[in-house]
Amino acid sequence: MPNKKENKMLKSRSLVAVAAATLLLSSVAQAQYKDEYTVSTVLPSAFPWGQAADKWVELVKERSEGRINMKIYSNSQLVSGDQTKEFSAMRSGLIDMAVGSTINWSPQVPELNLFSLPFLMPDNAAIDAITQGEAGKAVFEAIEKRGVTPLAWGENGFRELSNSKLAISDPADLEGLKIRVVGSPLFQDTFTELGANPTQMSWADAKPALTTGAVDGQENPLSVFDVARIDQVGQEHLTLWHYMADPLVFAVSNRVWGQFNAEDQALLKQAAVDAGKWEIEKSRSELEATLQAIKDRGVTVTELSPAQHDAFVKATRSVYEKWTPRIGEDLVKQAQSAVANRNQ
Repeated sequence: MPNKKENKMLKSRSLVAVAAATLLLSSVAQAQYKDEYTVSTVLPSAFPWGQAADKWVELVKERSEGRINMKIYSNSQLVSGDQTKEFSAMRSGLIDMAVGSTINWSPQVPELNLFSLPFLMPDNAAIDAITQGEAGKAVFEAIEKRGVTPLAWGENGFRELSNSKLAISDPADLEGLKIRVVGSPLFQDTFTELGANPTQMSWADAKPALTTGAVDGQENPLSVFDVARIDQVGQEHLTLWHYMADPLVFAVSNRVWGQFNAEDQALLKQAAVDAGKWEIEKSRSELEATLQAIKDRGVTVTELSPAQHDAFVKATRSVYEKWTPRIGEDLVKQAQSAVANRNQ
């Protein structure tokens, strides 16, 4: 049997071995981290969308003391300008992270079409009731099942309607108008139901098409209309109809997410939550000034009366019948209930 001295030596060697193994594992784990992670966005820093990504990158770098570095690639440049391919690229690991649009990701995640249902969310409280409630959790679960880990919500805002022809205050006013829409079949159905001629194209192609008159109008948040100076390409009429809102999602490819230890996963998530809250508050607080700037540039702004708004709601009711089964009956009911009870 080993004596006390030998026991002490064996114990000491074991402790050294454990410490060495721990250090080695730590080094291996650290070595798995990339020098830089790609972050995809559609819009750059001039827009609230881009600012949300900027804030996330800033907070992560600060809180990780420079260990985790992220680089933003705006204008969907990582997918050659086709924003509808962003989710698939992230799922496959070609893109590490993104601050993405529920609209652009909806072809791969049908549940995200929830937010594109026309006139589901009448105000900011309705958006919050959905994203921060059970429906929001269900949507996040659907995203994760498809290969991407969602971390937090941001906001692109309510999408308003502009055109170069006339002031729109009734569904009949849309008859025959060519309206640029994003690559979502639900958008095609909504505008077709309203009598318009929806034309799908990426944002990179939209402004040139408006300039040449290839399309008559478009729909986007006020911040996009303002910063992109859409009034300069003949969009003289703007209707505030709040027909749908576009929450943003801070997310990480599942392949990349698994490379981070638990502590850094928590860091990334909390930074995303904080960046999202900051961006939502900032963008909402700037809306009044943004609208005034648009009016000051001579754009005719039409605000719908309750009766006019109801006419659009009734005109798009059939879209729900077609899309609710695709999105999920339970999810749509959850969202509608959250909206109905938002002020309680």
